[in-house]
Amino acid sequence: MDRQLTSTKPKRTTSILSHWTLRYFLILCIGFSVIAAGALYWIRTTSIEKSLKTAELLGWEIADRVTVKGSQLWVPPDLNTIVSSREKLFNTDHYFCVMVLDNNNKLIFSQPKMKQEDVHYRLSDDYLKPRNNKYAGVTVDITDGNQTLGKVWVMQSKQSITFSPETIWLVALIFGGLILCGWFTIYLLSSKLSRPIRQVAYAAEQIRAGNYDVNLDIKTREREMNELVGSFGDMATRLRQLEEWRALSLAGVSHELKTPVTSIKGLVMAVRDDVVSPQEGKEFLDIALKESERMERMIADLLDYNAMTAGSVAVRKERTDLKLLVGEIIYQWKIAYEEHMPEVQLHAPSDALYVMGDALRIQQIIVNLLNNGLHATIPGQQALFHIHLRVEEDMLHVDVQDNGTGITIEDQRNIFERFYRGELKKRRNRGLGLGLTYSRLLAQEQGGTLVLVSSSPDGSTFRLSLPRWVAQQEASMPEKTYRSPVKAKSAL
Repeated sequence: MDRQLTSTKPKRTTSILSHWTLRYFLILCIGFSVIAAGALYWIRTTSIEKSLKTAELLGWEIADRVTVKGSQLWVPPDLNTIVSSREKLFNTDHYFCVMVLDNNNKLIFSQPKMKQEDVHYRLSDDYLKPRNNKYAGVTVDITDGNQTLGKVWVMQSKQSITFSPETIWLVALIFGGLILCGWFTIYLLSSKLSRPIRQVAYAAEQIRAGNYDVNLDIKTREREMNELVGSFGDMATRLRQLEEWRALSLAGVSHELKTPVTSIKGLVMAVRDDVVSPQEGKEFLDIALKESERMERMIADLLDYNAMTAGSVAVRKERTDLKLLVGEIIYQWKIAYEEHMPEVQLHAPSDALYVMGDALRIQQIIVNLLNNGLHATIPGQQALFHIHLRVEEDMLHVDVQDNGTGITIEDQRNIFERFYRGELKKRRNRGLGLGLTYSRLLAQEQGGTLVLVSSSPDGSTFRLSLPRWVAQQEASMPEKTYRSPVKAKSAL
């Protein structure tokens, strides 16, 4: 089946100012057009009603002046003058007319002058209403006692009594002014709103181009806008710091990985070229092996950290006997570092302590803390550790105290940052500075924490806190209790 490739044309974008002012202007025009139509309809209806009432008053006045002589209606000679003077009150055009008819609908008087057949064109066949609906009219009966002798018709065009040019212009000016005022108001508001957004958008473009030194000197009265600008400024500062940190970390990682490679290369070349004696060659190879093991640990740390941050490291939550686990960790760790002769003392209550955690991950954290304490020990001094286990409500705490040189106050706030290593640690041993970062992530994945409690030239104390296992959890958790591991493994 042939597949047709369709290219989607990007939509045309406009600024906030143009977008909202144009749409608001259209909404204003539509809304006020509806209001204007309603207002004109009301004006038309009201004007017709008032004009008809005035016409009815004129009809009553004419009816009172018409008298009866004999059997015929008699119109006074000055009626034309009277009608002409009253016509000025109506402010109307030539469509205005007055007719006096007798009972036989015979024309007796008219203003302006017209013939009998003209009456037929102006009134319906039954002489009860105007023939054309463009006209409005009222009738007043001419009576003599209880006898009706005729009727007076006062007619005028609806157009002349509804929408005068002055009225239309007045309505147009009022609504036009309202539309312009509304549009100008939304223009000012949109302009004020779009100005900081444009500056933030420009700053975002600068950040995307790699320039993190943006200056957002924007002061508005809107709390939300100030929060947006402030948060964006903080984000830009944080991104600049992270970029600087990334560059430094990348340089540090590259240097730390390059150093053992260069050392190994030089040692191996010296042995290959017979620059050293066989005995020295063996020592060179031992040094190269240690350097390769150190590089292997650094690469493993980097891979473990990346896997943890990507969420691909599984952390199990099982009932674990913490006291038994820590005892096994101490025993196996001391065997691995027999040549250093470290001393580790465990202080724990007599009762069993159960936590909800992963035995392997807890082992990785404690072994890392012990290794860090061992590296911080002054050369020639025996490493001494005190590990305290204690219970506090629903948490179990493992305090690991060493007798190392401690951590400076400047370094204490950054020791859990990735790739961070203090100056003293850089001089004593090489590494990537991921051990404590990875350990804290492991603790957090188990619902616990890892913090630095105290540090001084006499040593440092780290605290690992884990959720305590309670009997109510037994029914919902799998029956997996920690047993002694076959062989402890230092992961960090």
